[in-house]
Amino acid sequence: MIRVSKPWELSENQCTPEKLYLDRRQIIGSLGLSCGLVASGAIAKPPAPDLPLVAKTSKWSISDPATPEKLATSYNNFYEFGTDKSDPAKYAHALITRPWAITVEGEADKTGTFSVDDLIRPDELEERIYRLRCVEAWSMVIPWIGVPLRKILARFEPNSKARYVQFETRFEPEQMRGTRWPVLDWPYVEGLRMDEAMHDLTLMAVGMYGRHLPNQNGAPLRLIVPWKYGFKSIKSIVKIRFTANEPTNSWKKSAPREYGFYSNVNPKVDHPRWSQATERVIGGGSFSSLFNRRDTEMFNGYGEAVAQMYAGMNLKKNF
Repeated sequence: MIRVSKPWELSENQCTPEKLYLDRRQIIGSLGLSCGLVASGAIAKPPAPDLPLVAKTSKWSISDPATPEKLATSYNNFYEFGTDKSDPAKYAHALITRPWAITVEGEADKTGTFSVDDLIRPDELEERIYRLRCVEAWSMVIPWIGVPLRKILARFEPNSKARYVQFETRFEPEQMRGTRWPVLDWPYVEGLRMDEAMHDLTLMAVGMYGRHLPNQNGAPLRLIVPWKYGFKSIKSIVKIRFTANEPTNSWKKSAPREYGFYSNVNPKVDHPRWSQATERVIGGGSFSSLFNRRDTEMFNGYGEAVAQMYAGMNLKKNF
């Protein structure tokens, strides 16, 4: 049988050798990450942001060159710190990310409050180079580090009523200056259908560029759903809720004509105020050039992996 590699997969010779990966894992103890899933009692020390995160290379990575780190950490959407792209890098340092607790509730057999360090198992960390496509028609390619979301959610044993997963961002006006204004109905809420949440492409990220997430990029943990527009990849998560009904996500609640629940990258469905047929590649040439564009790919280029989940759906109606 001849196996044809998928467009997003790395070849075997691009993967970290197993022996090297296992040797490097020995330093993981310095990161303050625990290996068990237990209710948070003692919270681990905050990891030093300059220490590397050790992760194995994932087959799901694309081969595109990464966006320069300086751009990826200074040009952000994170309205909890302001609506300008430069605001998160200016103000997110005020967010205290340790200790950090996540509440799990709803249609699952195991619920409660957990430390972020209880949820992330070091031996499951993967580095995945994913394209992040924003609804404003720009994109970046970022080497994320995290754990497949399905591995985390499975530990809570969701029951048969759990058809969706809802996520909630921290709401702390003293630390998150943008929440002092009613730009959105805070706290920020997002959600996925269960099959989307359990898909192997969906990542719970704790790092990027080999280190822990900067605050402006969603520390200490954020969602990455690479075939959807970036606002679905909710940041600084404090709550996970399993639900029977479709959650009302924040942007759909704010502007239902412009933002849907599914928010799959689709060049054939324009935003009411601009086209989604092309995207500006941040860092892919002249940063300010209007000509630095590429054609938008259906499902952001991940269609072969995810299109079957939407078979028979009207993707213009279910946008």
